[in-house]
Formats: sequence, structure tokens, C-alpha cells
Amino acid sequence: MIPFTRPAVVGTEIEHLRAVVESGALAGNGSTGRACERRLERDTGCRRVLLTPSCTAALELAALVLEVGPGDEVIMPSFTFPSTANAFALRGAQLVFVDVRPDTLNLDETLIEAALTDRTRGIVPVHYAGVGCAMDPILEIARAHGLWVVEDAAQGLGATYRDRALGTLGDIGCLSFHATKGVTAGGEGGAMLINLPELTQRAEIGQEKGTDRSRFQRGEVARYTWQGLGSSHLMSELQAAFLLAQLSAADQMQKRRRELWDGYEQALRPVAQYVDLPVVPPETQHNAHLFGLRTKDADGRDTLIAALREAGVTATTHYEPLHGSPAGRRYGRFSGTDRVTTDSSRRLVRLPLFHTMTDAEHRTVIDAVLSHYRRSSRSEAAMGGVASAEAMTGEMTSGEVTGDR
Repeated sequence: MIPFTRPAVVGTEIEHLRAVVESGALAGNGSTGRACERRLERDTGCRRVLLTPSCTAALELAALVLEVGPGDEVIMPSFTFPSTANAFALRGAQLVFVDVRPDTLNLDETLIEAALTDRTRGIVPVHYAGVGCAMDPILEIARAHGLWVVEDAAQGLGATYRDRALGTLGDIGCLSFHATKGVTAGGEGGAMLINLPELTQRAEIGQEKGTDRSRFQRGEVARYTWQGLGSSHLMSELQAAFLLAQLSAADQMQKRRRELWDGYEQALRPVAQYVDLPVVPPETQHNAHLFGLRTKDADGRDTLIAALREAGVTATTHYEPLHGSPAGRRYGRFSGTDRVTTDSSRRLVRLPLFHTMTDAEHRTVIDAVLSHYRRSSRSEAAMGGVASAEAMTGEMTSGEVTGDR
């Protein structure tokens, strides 16, 4: 059975882990963690990066740093993971869900203005599938109304919008190094990208249990004391060791993921009458985080997933809209009309994609999708729905797969 994903392992993790264990320094904010932060600062162009135990922790730290509180409203898409919403609901904010774009499934920037009230404090764009949101109009709205912007770039490492790294365009960006991402810190992990210098000290205090321990470690104060609200938002040195190994191989891993993504997109063009293929706007450079198809209806999604399972391929759906969930109804409301979010959620199928995927596995997935729709075309032809099933079959075998292994 071809799995949906395999956690990334590059082969040098044990070496880095051994060095940390032998050093005896296992707690967070050590030299290995700082090496990761410097690498991320260099690669993204961010002013300051803080490693966190998860992207969830980074989002929660962002809400704390921005002093989100009861009575505040925060605009975000409903098509996202619950962590995006939890971070702000935990601070007492009201969540205002906005529909997503039909092409990218990112926050629809044209609907933000209508969702604004005198209580709106910020906007949380989610860069779905490593494809950047339309950040220029989002930032323009934020500046015009005095709002902060927190980018949920959990899926965005290595992707850009107008040649700027995702996570570096808003006030704060949040990355994920979960096992399902292209780069992992040993199964969990995250980072907070601070793009406003005035937020740095507050973020360091929030990360270090509300103390100025970071300043103490740099020799800026004689002792550290409780300065304000905070929690334990530190990545351990063991996580950082695993992450450092992965960051060193990130370019190579992402190159392979893009080859696989491009191979899917090219080989599956003949079934475009049955599914919506992913769209990447020209101003963005995606990172091939995932490859998702949208079938014409929910029944078609379930049928495709079942057919792939029979062929030995694991495929899956994705987010259930937050605004329809019990917690979403309790802590938020939907602004405007849900034209895309729920409909797309019911039609989405994600295909296996991981950097160690072999060409044979890749070809198996493609053949399974094409075979399923080849059978569908023949069935339609038998009912008079397709003029030439033979012509369709010919088209569906013409795709080529790219890849160097």
C-alpha cells in the first residue's frame, strides 16, 4: 500500500542528535536551536526567528504578543486547521470566518472589507498548500484600518509571494515542522517569524514563561525575573538537532517534491473535465506541499478515494470547515455567504506526496487516477454521454511523469 506520506529523514539526524546528547545541553534556546534560527533568518530574510514546540505554539505566542483579548475580532478563513482558530479563541477573541477563493482555497481578499467591524483587530491569512495568499491587498486593508496581520504559514516553508518568503510579509509569521511537512523537527516543531522589531522583546518574554531569561543569557541583565504573561514556548535542543539536519537538506527535498507535483499536474491534465487541478497564481512560487484534486461532487470524491484504495494507494480528504463545527459555532461566526469553503471541502482529494516517493510509486498513483476516470468515461459512453470512449482512453494514457529517480 502506498502511504499518504512518509516523514522526511535525510540521514544525518543521528549525528546531530548525538552531538546534542553528548553536550549535555538539552533544554531550549541553546546553540543548536540558535543555529536553526540563524539558518531560517538567512533563508527567509526575516528579522528574527524564534523556534517553538509547534506551529500551534507559535500561533498562540503570536496572539499573546499582540495582546489579543475579549471583545476583539479576528478575521480568518474557515478552511484551515483548528490551531489557527484556537490561538485567538484562547485569548477570548471572536473569530470571523470569511470564504476562500475558488482557485487557491486561500482567504478571499475581496471579502475582507465586508467582514470588518469596529472590533476587528487583525487578519490571519492561511497559505494553503504552500501557495501564497494575495498579500498585497490584504496588507493594504490592514494598513488602512490599523490591523495587524499574522500569517499562518504552517505549510509555507520555501514558498514565496512576489519573491518574498511566506511568513515575512505580515507582522508575524508562523511555520510548522510537523511530521507531515516537507521539513520536520522530529515529528513536531514550529517557528515564529517576527517582522516588526518592536515585537521582539515581548515575544522573547512570552516564549520564556514571562521572564527576561533571553536577555539574561545574552548578558544584558544580571538576573532574570517575571516580566509579564508567558508560557513555555521553547523547542528543545533535541528537536532542534533533528531540524538542523533537515534544514541542511531542505533544498534537495523540496526539489524532489516539486518534480513529483509537476509530474502529477502534467500527467493528470487529461482528466481535467472530471476534476479541478490545483492553481498557482503567477505571483507566487509554491513549495509542492500537497497535491489536491477537487472532484465535481462529494460522491465523486468518495468514489475516487475508494478506487485508489483498491489500487493500493492511500488518498485522503482535508479540512472540515471550522464554522460548521461545534467549537466554530461557539467561538465564531461566518461573514457573508459560504459559496466555496464547504463545497470545496466536500470535493477535495489529496494524493500521496513525499520526497522519498519513488518514480514507480508516483506512476502507480497516476495510473490509478487515470484508470478510474477511464472506466468512468466508458460508463458514460455506454449511456450516450461520451461520443468516443476510445479517444478519451487515448488522452488519458498520454501523460508523462517527471523525476530523476
